[in-house]
Amino acid sequence: MLQQREIDPGQAEDIDKFERILAGYLDGTIDEDIFRVFRLTNGIYGQRQGGHNQMLRVRIPYGGVTPEQLDMFGRIADEYSRGWGHITTRQNIQLHYVPLERVPDAMRDLGRVGLTTREACGDAVRNVMGCHLAGACPQEHLDITQWAEAANRHFLRNPIAQRLPRKFKINFSGCETDCGQAMFNDVGVVASRREAEDGSVELGFRVFVAGGLGANPFPALLLEDFTPREELLPTLESILRVFHQTGNRDNKLRARMKWVVQTLGWEETQRRIFKERKFLLASNTWPGGIPEEVEKYGDAPAGVHATVTPTVIGQGTPVTITSKVPYERWAEGNVVRGAAKGTVSALAYARLGDITSDQFRALASIQREFGASVRLTNRQNLVFRDLTEEQLPKLFDRLAAIGMAEPGTELARDVVACPGADTCNLAVTQSRGLADAIGTRLEEEGLSEVGGIRTNISGCTNSCGQHHIADIGFSGAERRAHGQSAPGYTMLLGGYVGDTEINFGERALRLPAKAAPEAAVRVVRKFSEEREAGETFRGWIDRSGGVKVLAEGLKDLDVFPTPEENPEFYVDFGETGPYVAEVGESECAT
Repeated sequence: MLQQREIDPGQAEDIDKFERILAGYLDGTIDEDIFRVFRLTNGIYGQRQGGHNQMLRVRIPYGGVTPEQLDMFGRIADEYSRGWGHITTRQNIQLHYVPLERVPDAMRDLGRVGLTTREACGDAVRNVMGCHLAGACPQEHLDITQWAEAANRHFLRNPIAQRLPRKFKINFSGCETDCGQAMFNDVGVVASRREAEDGSVELGFRVFVAGGLGANPFPALLLEDFTPREELLPTLESILRVFHQTGNRDNKLRARMKWVVQTLGWEETQRRIFKERKFLLASNTWPGGIPEEVEKYGDAPAGVHATVTPTVIGQGTPVTITSKVPYERWAEGNVVRGAAKGTVSALAYARLGDITSDQFRALASIQREFGASVRLTNRQNLVFRDLTEEQLPKLFDRLAAIGMAEPGTELARDVVACPGADTCNLAVTQSRGLADAIGTRLEEEGLSEVGGIRTNISGCTNSCGQHHIADIGFSGAERRAHGQSAPGYTMLLGGYVGDTEINFGERALRLPAKAAPEAAVRVVRKFSEEREAGETFRGWIDRSGGVKVLAEGLKDLDVFPTPEENPEFYVDFGETGPYVAEVGESECAT
């Protein structure tokens, strides 16, 4: 049974206002453009299908969810949607096909379990992300959980964070491994340490600014060598204020923080941020000192167990699964060990990031049964934390019963994709269909559990699927062949984010959509056969002659048969009719 709470007063006001404005929109007294900006700020996003189908994007700060919230997602998926929800790469939950007229009721249901859609879309500070292993990672300097929570609470509904030039994204990592992916966000916060001359150690942060993907990816830049803990939130607010003052309000395509840096220059951007921070004490929004959340719950790192060898953690960590027994294969690929408090964590696999209503309810039941904490990951899965070794076999059985116990979660089989042309107005290809096809082919070829390689897919150039930072990336594009339109992709290789470094993938070649799964299989197979012990995908590429050499071996796949020879090349994945690149009005840039 759902344990519900009283809706937060601020959220209740938001919902009441949404109901009033919606009524005005439906009776024609509120303009379409005005209503669009309003509903986006409230996390309600239009869909490709048009009409009154809406997507609800729910903020899940640092990915943390409770059993009551998982139960509620199951209920909303059945009551308002089509029986499933979706985990995003920003640790949100999305629910699609919600009738516009029913949105206020869905908002109230979410509010009763402490959830909101407010500022999950629009020109605001989006969901604040955090490493899904924060508080359980054996390598972390600080548990960033409550820092992310403090940032989320400070900026949500904050007047200075409303009607920004463009969306603004913040995330946190607890160590330099950077599982939270700080390096391509407007602000990326990475816990760090510095040693004084007397040998004492101070814990704090390194703050990176102005990263971004999209059609023009840009790496985040280090603001200063070290930011003390008490200076962190003032630093975040100062960066946001500079963005509010200098972001391009006339051209949404050049309005993100990365364009501020490219317009002003990095030294001038730094100067303005530091000036804002210096005088921020005079503002009534000054958030200086240690946040209340951190003071109350602490930020001590998990530490390393005295007798347990820590699991190696990182982006694309090479993992070798040697066992043939299902449970042992799962434990080798999905379990993280090494925290000083003696607990372990285990990943649950959500194919394509999708979770059915029955799975939501089952996950809630599992969380209660094991007394675990649960977080959503930025690769669209879930992780159960605070477990004991003795609980692992039973957890495996519970996950297997609901189809979420695939071994090697977040390895080769775990292909990430944006929603693509299923629901997005800008997408030109069915990226989810390609992700499913690649996953299926890897399973068929026995390559699904190859470690150290990740594939990401976007249905257009905007990189919502984060194709720029994947070992193998695909970006959707319309192709012309034999006088007809056909679905296609640009393939990128060698992208990487981690260890507070970022490399954007290099363009390899263009491919018909139907040839992309074979291209992915060839690359994964070649990497699996040729890599040396512990070698990264990027290291293997460089040792093997680079992306151009690898692309040469794939050129035979960039061929379109005539429509008569193979009409399937002119039909996108999951479609039944001829391919048409239909692009609607972007709400991303509204």
